[in-house]
Amino acid sequence: MTTTAQSTPLAEQPEQAIREQLSQWQGQYNGLGGGNLKLDLSRGKPGIEQVSLSDGLDGILQGNYISADGTDTRNYGGTRGIQEARELGAQIMGVPVENTIATGNSSLSIMHLVLRTAMDLGLWGDERRWSANTSETSRPKLLAPVPGYDRHFVLTKHFGIDLIPIPMTEDGPDMTAATAAVADPSVKGIWCVPKYSNPTGCTYSDKVVEQIAGLANTAAANDFVVLWDNAYAVHDLYEAGDSLASVFNAATAAGTLDHVVQFASTSKITHAGAGVAFASASTAVLDALDKHYSVFTVGHDKVNQLRHVKFLQGRLAEHMAAHAAIIRPKFELVEDIFSRELGGLGIASWTKPKGGYFVSLDVPPGLARKIIAMAKAVGLTLTPAGATFPNGDDPQDRNIRIAPTFGSLEEIHAAMDILTLCIKTASAEQILDRG
Repeated sequence: MTTTAQSTPLAEQPEQAIREQLSQWQGQYNGLGGGNLKLDLSRGKPGIEQVSLSDGLDGILQGNYISADGTDTRNYGGTRGIQEARELGAQIMGVPVENTIATGNSSLSIMHLVLRTAMDLGLWGDERRWSANTSETSRPKLLAPVPGYDRHFVLTKHFGIDLIPIPMTEDGPDMTAATAAVADPSVKGIWCVPKYSNPTGCTYSDKVVEQIAGLANTAAANDFVVLWDNAYAVHDLYEAGDSLASVFNAATAAGTLDHVVQFASTSKITHAGAGVAFASASTAVLDALDKHYSVFTVGHDKVNQLRHVKFLQGRLAEHMAAHAAIIRPKFELVEDIFSRELGGLGIASWTKPKGGYFVSLDVPPGLARKIIAMAKAVGLTLTPAGATFPNGDDPQDRNIRIAPTFGSLEEIHAAMDILTLCIKTASAEQILDRG
């Protein structure tokens, strides 16, 4: 996954050569100050061309609001969603429809409900509650593969749940570290983005999927939960995308299906703020979620669910290929500029994902915050340093998340030119400071 080209590493070049290059880079950087640039690569948002692919949602029902089973989607009811929407979610997640619910526009809201239910209400219809352990030494903890997804981390801390970082490898979370960690009964679960993980683009290997599905059997906590976020399940950049093993099948085989909850949505498939979210779990867990959903809603937006079914039915792969055609050149541009400007200098490594929304960039330890600040000073906004780690604390201060989907090719080109210039400048200064 990590890309480097071949040339003389910067640290191995003669001091005078480094000083000459630094002077040149500093001059280029200082020349950016009056450009009034406003470039933002901080969030993984779909671009205007992407959301425009789904403008056909408007008016697609042509006044027919009746679902396949005769439900009038304009009315109340149906907290589990209409059948055909559940079938769409089941297709995206690769699970049986009977183990799937369709809800509102945000999978994050379902994650919130799952954590809330596990904490205080009971995720299995029995007496198990994470909040039963609230002392400083036994308060609930979740495993957080790092670098990872900042919204998972923020949501977890919102509930007062601690996070335990475990390293990501090219095959997924370090399962030796995960297996050791779950021996602690206060460890209640693990966050996973299993395909094109945020931000590394890693897809979990078959072995890792099997090991994660079996964690509940070895965990000291009898209320352990795998939180499986299928955020990029159908977001391949190339026709030959990564293949992900079924955690549903693995958990069924391991007898742990009650301890796996999956999430997905159409947020990066259709209109980002007006999509449909899905969850999949065992019957017992879905019953518990449905019980608590019914307290604060008497039915989700079934009209929107029906719109999505009519729009995507039978053409999901075609639709996602159109997305890929838009964003693939942006990822390839990032790769080209990184390879040209940084390759072989020994001052950066980065991922080359086959899908998803991010590129993960590692710079020399101690420089991520400085580089991001340098970029900000000349008009380029990046994801804050440390965001890919719990509490915003990257212990090596080296990881930078690149989100190239939203900007135009011209904007991304300008942004990568700035970023690589900041990396070279900061790295050369660090090398010379260390003598």
